[in-house]
Amino acid sequence: MGAVRRVVSYLGLGDGDQYDEPYEYDEYEDEWMPASERAARRWGSDADPARIVMIRPHKYSDALTVGQHFRDGQAVIMDVSGMPLAEATRMVDFAAGLTYGCEGRIERIADKVFLLAPADVEITNT
Repeated sequence: MGAVRRVVSYLGLGDGDQYDEPYEYDEYEDEWMPASERAARRWGSDADPARIVMIRPHKYSDALTVGQHFRDGQAVIMDVSGMPLAEATRMVDFAAGLTYGCEGRIERIADKVFLLAPADVEITNT
């Protein structure tokens, strides 16, 4: 007897048969993998060649373009040097949240220039 059925029966709420449906497992449930690989499967494709997109936003509303490219699995170089300081700060904060939420990385590569790398892109400093 399932747990839900026992609770329903104990409380006298009727027949608990309607609550015992089989649980369907995800395709990768039994297979452990690091978060970066899960993100790569979710957002990236091994068949497509890697692309790096260069974006020079002029206003904060250009964050949508940055987000679309990054969520499509493309590395993004974002140059905020043409923006006022307050908007540039907001844009970098947005990019940091975007990369964190999608399990990627953000690196400053020059003054006011940042690299947003998806989870499946490795960044090395030499």
